[in-house]
Amino acid sequence: MEDKIGRLIILIMCCSILKGAVSQVFSVGDENGWSSEVDYGSWSEKYNFTVGDVLEFTYNKGQHNVFEVTESTYRTCDASSGVLAKYESGDDKVELTESKNYWFICNVSGHCLGGMRFGVDVKAGNTSSTNLDPTPSANSGNGFDTWSLGLCIFAFQFLLHLSC
Repeated sequence: MEDKIGRLIILIMCCSILKGAVSQVFSVGDENGWSSEVDYGSWSEKYNFTVGDVLEFTYNKGQHNVFEVTESTYRTCDASSGVLAKYESGDDKVELTESKNYWFICNVSGHCLGGMRFGVDVKAGNTSSTNLDPTPSANSGNGFDTWSLGLCIFAFQFLLHLSC
């Protein structure tokens, strides 16, 4: 009996580790980084975001910044209110810790209205996300959650086989 409990604990630990392994780091703007030359609505359409993922904003400090804001602030580009967090290091990592809508802007004069803004709908694992750019479009899945689930099932079957 103790042996089966030990195997069950190992299985639970493996699944917990795998859940963390599916989190991804997304370089905002890909190779262009956080700059005024990227269509961030199109960029965010390429990806599905889930809780635990990280957005990495890379830019020249002093030329840009990143503000996490409310939807209202995102839509108006007026950061006099509705600012939830400010990032200004030039190499900012924002962990998406909750299943919710996240909105980001650059608050340097004219940059937000010029297109340096985007929103993402972060989902809990095993669901797809939706881009929150005003123009809706389809997203493709990243497949990592399916892989993780399959590996957990395999590990469970393997441990079950060992206990028999």
